[in-house]
Amino acid sequence: MLPTDKTSKQIYLDYKANPRVPERGLGQKIALINVDLQRRYTDTANFPTAYDGHPRQFEGVNALAAAVRKLGGPVVWGYVAYLPDGSDAGMWSRLSTTEWALHKVGHDNPQAQIDPRLEVLEGDLKLHKRMSSCFFETHLTSYLNWHRVDTVIITGGATSGCVRGTVMDALSLGYHVCVPEETVADREEGAHYANLYDIAFKYGDVKPLDEVLAQLAARAEES
Repeated sequence: MLPTDKTSKQIYLDYKANPRVPERGLGQKIALINVDLQRRYTDTANFPTAYDGHPRQFEGVNALAAAVRKLGGPVVWGYVAYLPDGSDAGMWSRLSTTEWALHKVGHDNPQAQIDPRLEVLEGDLKLHKRMSSCFFETHLTSYLNWHRVDTVIITGGATSGCVRGTVMDALSLGYHVCVPEETVADREEGAHYANLYDIAFKYGDVKPLDEVLAQLAARAEES
């Protein structure tokens, strides 16, 4: 283990300035996976479990969704919710017993609602999940296979939790992975940047939002 006095943000920015692995790039068919952009985690005015992201997060997610739809790719909105008694929450049900415990988020709970600032269309997939990764015990893999997807752009939160879990599963399943950095967020800055570094180094491309949008726009012009 290499000792350092640098913050996780400094380590990430140093890596961005001098990346040690080549960019993986986008494949032929792109899907957008938005992870847990539900009010439990985004509505800071009403829920203590929520946290602020980058000022462009929602604008960016909406722009990415429009661009991916234009290319004929699917847009997925993952959210977490449980049965009324929380009996399908597994180990999550043992982490907390407070009124804000995750396993108490039912399907009809406002905390399970996708943030209204996001533009969810009728043809998008609303994906119910119970654990961190959008792939774990869901039909997401077969859905993406049906659409012949080989690349996933991933947004949402938390960077250190459900985003990271989804990124790792996507890589393991053979997808190109791209994370627009302004569109993911975490409660703590240290965890956020530490995981952006890990994702960029090991699992996928972490790129500025505008670069990703420019790539998608160029792709649309080619088609």
